Amino acid sequence: MQPINCEQANERIPDWLSNQLTESERTAFESHLTQCPICEAEANSVRQLWQLMGKLPAPVPGDMARVRFQAMLDTYKETVIAEQESVFDNLLAKLRQLRVPKYGLRFAYSLLILGIGMAAGYWFNRANTPTVAYQQKIDTLSTQVQEMRQMMMLSMLENPAASERLRAVSYTEDIHQVDGQVTEALLTTLNNDANVNVRLVTLEALAKLADNPKVREGLVQSITRQESPLVQSALADVMVKLQEKRSIKPLRQLLRDDNLNHLVKGKIEQSIRELS
Repeated sequence: MQPINCEQANERIPDWLSNQLTESERTAFESHLTQCPICEAEANSVRQLWQLMGKLPAPVPGDMARVRFQAMLDTYKETVIAEQESVFDNLLAKLRQLRVPKYGLRFAYSLLILGIGMAAGYWFNRANTPTVAYQQKIDTLSTQVQEMRQMMMLSMLENPAASERLRAVSYTEDIHQVDGQVTEALLTTLNNDANVNVRLVTLEALAKLADNPKVREGLVQSITRQESPLVQSALADVMVKLQEKRSIKPLRQLLRDDNLNHLVKGKIEQSIRELS
């Protein structure tokens, strides 16, 4: 059996944890750990970090996952068709993508996760950690991940690509405590985004946050700002589901619009009857 050095041992830690080493490699690796306290501490630290990350809850697809996927797919197809119209435009788009800050944000995200991992490894390298302290560290790690998701969501909402903005809105399902900055950004997207699919998915996300009085008020105020028949109908359905009687006045205001789609008009009239 040929001995290995510290650098080789560190490279084999992931394979060791995932049981991908051969018998001879495992024997050489574990033999090195018994002789090198530094590598042994590093291996234990990484193993504890893996165990910690395994305790984080896995995201569960929401009921509207298929709707969001179809919306993203439609938007992607539109983007591909537009890019194929001109080779020159395609080249410019690629150059612009290189300048979009999302790559920097993802790099920063990776650095943050790495930093969290190193900090968690340092914490868990201490012997005899009490159960309460262990849980506190899990909570701290979860909170930091939540904050990073929120930051990424706010940044991606400003991305010129509609598919990226759709992804940003979907992040709200993974944010347990949505603050005022996030709700304000979502309401702005609902009222101003140029893509109908983005506005529909944003409306769905806001409807789930309707326990917040500011969200309810923002949804009511958004009724008269919408020009898309799809969004108008969806908003009417949300108002009925929430039994938000304050929406009756702006819904009636929509009915006075001579250009209102006749199908939407019937939907709004029905909604008003159900709310009255």
